[in-house]
Amino acid sequence: MELRQLEHFVAVAEEQHFTRAAERLAVSQSGLSASVRALEHELRTPLFSRTTRTVRLTEAGQALLVEAERTLAGARAARDAVDAVRGLLRGTLTLGVEQCVAGVSPARLLAAFHRDHPQMEIRLRQEGTSSLLEGVAGGRLDLAFAATVSPPEWRGGLVPLAREPMVVLCAPGHRLASKGAPVAWSGLQGESFIDFHPDWGPRRAVDEAFAAAGARRTVALEVSDVHSLLELVHEGLGIAVVPHHFSRKPEARGLVAVELDGAEPAVYESVVVLPPAGAMSPGARALMALVREDPLR
Repeated sequence: MELRQLEHFVAVAEEQHFTRAAERLAVSQSGLSASVRALEHELRTPLFSRTTRTVRLTEAGQALLVEAERTLAGARAARDAVDAVRGLLRGTLTLGVEQCVAGVSPARLLAAFHRDHPQMEIRLRQEGTSSLLEGVAGGRLDLAFAATVSPPEWRGGLVPLAREPMVVLCAPGHRLASKGAPVAWSGLQGESFIDFHPDWGPRRAVDEAFAAAGARRTVALEVSDVHSLLELVHEGLGIAVVPHHFSRKPEARGLVAVELDGAEPAVYESVVVLPPAGAMSPGARALMALVREDPLR
């Protein structure tokens, strides 16, 4: 089993398509197919279920994918470590980030990193908190900017970035807009809510806050981006409980932000998710140096 074969296998698994995987790797499709077949022959089991339209992992393929990603990440880390000793910083930095994470500007941060280390290839993945944790744990991501997680969920490092209150956003004509005072969690029951998919950090924070308050709610509209959420609130299709900095976005202009009342205020915390001690790549260490220097650069 060769690293090249594992790279081919992972590319097909991620693209779910041999032609796209071959284009991504800049190899011939016939060569890629032959490489995967040789790997399947060596392992004595099919790794993909192939039809004329789809390519999906078999159970054996799913098991191999986890270890293949970890092996390739280890190989990259080994090469990067040798380069770092030689005074070079090159290779690949793969960063994960949630949408609109507070306390950091990924675009400006990566621009500064690129200026300092032009030979490093940068890859960015935008995902929800659970996926980001899995990515860092499995070596698919070098580090990630995400919502905070409770200790039982993570064995690596967590570096705090920001902490802010959650607020209710509503259209000007909504009944909450004219209250002029914080609203209790119980006062939100019966409302129609707009929120992110359950994997996103703000949604997790709100779900936990409602559960802690013993209040129930119905999420009528689920979205995967901030702009859609704010647009739906503007149209009066529901209210949203979001981190306070969402209310300062240009797209939120005209909406009303209502504070939440409670003995335990709902907060949204953002963190840098790091791999377990000793597993951080040289690229990740260089990026963290910039974060500690000035996360918003």
